[in-house]
Amino acid sequence: MTSVDLNADMGESFGPWVMGQDSALLEVVTSANVACGFHAGDWDVMAETMTTAKARGVGIGAHPGFADLQGFGRRRMHMPERSLRHMVQYQLGAAIGMARALGAEVRHLKLHGALSNMTSEDEALAETCYGAALEVAPEIIVMVLAATAQQRVVERLGCFWAGEIFADRAYNADATLVDRSLPGAVLHDPAEAAPRIVKMVQAGAILPETGDPIPAGIDTICLHGDGATALPMARAVRGALEAAGIEVKAFEGRRGAP
Repeated sequence: MTSVDLNADMGESFGPWVMGQDSALLEVVTSANVACGFHAGDWDVMAETMTTAKARGVGIGAHPGFADLQGFGRRRMHMPERSLRHMVQYQLGAAIGMARALGAEVRHLKLHGALSNMTSEDEALAETCYGAALEVAPEIIVMVLAATAQQRVVERLGCFWAGEIFADRAYNADATLVDRSLPGAVLHDPAEAAPRIVKMVQAGAILPETGDPIPAGIDTICLHGDGATALPMARAVRGALEAAGIEVKAFEGRRGAP
């Protein structure tokens, strides 16, 4: 690959309580996944984050999750299909409305936390969430966990999509993420994570902890914005990619198989 996008989850502060280093990260990443108020964030934080992203030429995305402020959207929930569809549409609609009010646009959607993990395992659940989003914004680019049920669904739906891998998470042999409760699930050392990501991008494949490489359409790399090492991790990954001759820029979205 000659180019790749860097994305980070942000807009996750709430009132006077601050999470992450959004302003600094927006100097490094090329796409921002902005919380929609259910797992984190609020209307003022959303507006501020989008305003800064727009000023720095960073692509804006909606980042809907479960209504779980206390658990930060990382607790699995089971909802009726109708309610789940409305939950995704409500959050995406809020993000689109705020962006328009600021003279910006929401160009992509990425599911958060437990909702993302569940849809990476369950095609029917992924189709419910993505189908609901596409009813609101048919041309939106759906960011998916590469080589999982999420990717199979967007290929079938024929919508625009971008395949994502994680700079700071370990992988299972089926391309799903190692559960956060397990040792080694989250990587904290930029010196370890950066060359690993370069290898994956160059190989066009996910390199799991055990098992064979998994071919994947890699369009974007996630850098979590809520950890103590988030900023040095982002800088190290970007620096390693550029040193390897890989351009860092916003993804364009693709349709069909990779």
